[in-house]
Amino acid sequence: MKLVSYRDASGDTYGVAVGDGIVEVGRASGFGHADLKAVLEAGALDAVRDFAAGRSADVAQDSVTFLPPIGKPDKIIMVGLNYATHIAEGGREPPKFPMLFPRFANSQVGHGQPMIRPKASETFDFEGEMAFVVGKTGCHVTREDAYSHVAGYACYNDGSIREWQRHTTQFMPGKSFMGTGSFGPWLVTTDDIPDPEVMSLVTRLNGEEMQRATIDDLVFGVPELMAYISTFTELVPGDVIVTGTTGGVGAYRTPPLWMKEGDTVEVEVSGVGVLRNPIVNE
Repeated sequence: MKLVSYRDASGDTYGVAVGDGIVEVGRASGFGHADLKAVLEAGALDAVRDFAAGRSADVAQDSVTFLPPIGKPDKIIMVGLNYATHIAEGGREPPKFPMLFPRFANSQVGHGQPMIRPKASETFDFEGEMAFVVGKTGCHVTREDAYSHVAGYACYNDGSIREWQRHTTQFMPGKSFMGTGSFGPWLVTTDDIPDPEVMSLVTRLNGEEMQRATIDDLVFGVPELMAYISTFTELVPGDVIVTGTTGGVGAYRTPPLWMKEGDTVEVEVSGVGVLRNPIVNE
């Protein structure tokens, strides 16, 4: 099931993607969940699936504005240096523990919406990644139980302002400029993706392939990340964990390759879909 958050003439809502359309669920009589985060909090995925089953689309996807699937998560936790190829291109050693940093909700946009190169720097880089969304509350989640806490998977572009990322050893300033990241196009539930490690990740800039990897190349996979993070913080429905990027980023090319106004960047995760965004200047 592909869960979509979107905006139409009547406001923000959500539904289930079917073909080129969307079955609207958010405004259905008696449903009562304000957004997809509320659906996850209520444990209502089966209710959404049952409602949408067999229904025709209410609206065409190309007639709406896509929003991040989870618009206001309690936490967005990013993972750095989590693919061997990306670690090697930066001349680093593999970390002993996951390298984590936060990202702010207003720093991300939905599928098809412009990613913004800020006035502060031209060093706007792409980072194609796979994200997973937490489906139920948990602390001290074991690796064996980790997948039972996952609601689904999405594409993510961790657009990075490298100059600001390198001001100190803390990445956050370069990762949280408004509108520099993207998340979507939808959340694909785990019944459609029983094993994320078989998926592949590809990033394209203006149609040219920049990055390619398989998810099983992660240094710390979904079980390890879920277990580690839930040891120091309670994970709740709607939390977004973004698993890291692979080699091929613009910063380590010769010369460096930065995204600029007029570019189009795509992140494709097999089994999920393609997250596509134009680049504009602030």
